[in-house]
Amino acid sequence: MSTEHQQYSTDNQAATIAIYAEKHGLEIVKTYADEGKSGLNIKGRPALQALLDDVESGRADFAVLLVYDVSRWGRFQDPDEAASYELRCKSKGVRVLYCGEEWENDGSIGSSIIKTVKRAMAGEYSRELSVKVFAGQANLIRLGYRQGGPAGYGLRRQLVDQQGVAKGLLGRGEHKSIATDRVILVRGPDEEIAIVREVYRRFIEVGESETEIALDLNDRGVRTDLGREWTRGTVHQLLINEKYIGNNVWARTSCKLKGEHVENAPEDWVRANGVFDAIIPAPMFDAAQAIIVKRSEKLSDDQMLEALSQIFAQRGFLSGLIIDEAEDCPSSSVFRSRFGSLLRAYTLVGFAPDHDYRYLEINRRLRAMHPGILAGIIGGIEKAGGTVVRDPQTELLRINGEFSVSITIARCFQTAAGSNRWKLRLDEKLRPDITLAVRMDTDNETAKDYYLLPALDMREAALRLADFNGLSLDAYRFDTLEFFYRLTARASLRAAA
Repeated sequence: MSTEHQQYSTDNQAATIAIYAEKHGLEIVKTYADEGKSGLNIKGRPALQALLDDVESGRADFAVLLVYDVSRWGRFQDPDEAASYELRCKSKGVRVLYCGEEWENDGSIGSSIIKTVKRAMAGEYSRELSVKVFAGQANLIRLGYRQGGPAGYGLRRQLVDQQGVAKGLLGRGEHKSIATDRVILVRGPDEEIAIVREVYRRFIEVGESETEIALDLNDRGVRTDLGREWTRGTVHQLLINEKYIGNNVWARTSCKLKGEHVENAPEDWVRANGVFDAIIPAPMFDAAQAIIVKRSEKLSDDQMLEALSQIFAQRGFLSGLIIDEAEDCPSSSVFRSRFGSLLRAYTLVGFAPDHDYRYLEINRRLRAMHPGILAGIIGGIEKAGGTVVRDPQTELLRINGEFSVSITIARCFQTAAGSNRWKLRLDEKLRPDITLAVRMDTDNETAKDYYLLPALDMREAALRLADFNGLSLDAYRFDTLEFFYRLTARASLRAAA
């Protein structure tokens, strides 16, 4: 099931299956559940993959497979895909029964026709839902509402109710909790607005490059909205983003129905002009774009592609941010203008991305954060009175000589529909007694919450978390680590008694 708030929650399915099993004299010996997973393809379905592997390897100790209904195999765009998985089970002697259907899966012509129709309907449901979600999001953009992402330097996210009345500013990692509320962009602090205008003025009037501006800002101790030093790329992004002239632009890229992440042509972008308070006048913004385009006019297509090839050879992959950070290379926006899209430029230098590679940069940053998070947790344990022995090779913690703890950081990512997801892999080799999962916020900057996952209760090596996961997982969720620190504290026998 892909969300908790629907008839297909795993608890509801399990209840129906249990009733069916009891009625037909069957004993449930094993359960395969993909909680919070999209049914659009099998790649993100570890439980379904495990089921097929158990059946085809001969490890399955059951002869009947109980499935809630036909759509639970998946809402595949090709209805034959779901049929193939059922066939793979049947070919190994495992009979498939559907517990939530009004008909018997007995191999008759009638049941075969119904299954075919229902498989096609399941795929069509996902396609129609994708169209409706996109249309709804596009409509909100045209009305001037923000759809996800940080505000950016010099701007802030303002929460408004359905009448447009301001309710307050949202901080980093904060999200609206009422469905009818909306988010718009408003001007940030005066000092940040002054910096934005200074950057444009120096770039246009003084003729300084992005690198020169970044170095000066860093020397003055000015930091980005993320608290980091400025780079060529971050200054460049400030110069090319239309939100600084009040425009709301969305759908520059898209990834529909778990397909490839594609870059959309500018005419396909969804936009609403002049819906936010502008920080920069439109003529100044246009002047900056003209300079960016003009400085590469002297380069031929071959010269631009040669520069892109060198970056590709050095980094092993390409992205707009990587291009913008590279010295002596046209910006990503110039490549889009010259070649129609970044993807076409990528293709011309032999790079064929099959998905968004920004996660590599996020993972690199999270790895850099791990030692600090680990040190903070060790400090919290020792402050509570516990003792910690850290294995320098595996980073496994031995607490009070009694139990082991593994610390893992879960990166947040968004599905094509805009839902938040976190993937967790439990260490099957080290087999810690407890896995302490630090779940990051949507910007992957700070911890959102924590999961204390005991090995005794974890039956899957990989977990995929949503915002809400049901009692089976959220019973182990904590907003802070105070409970964990109390768990590690020592107490005298008299106090314990």
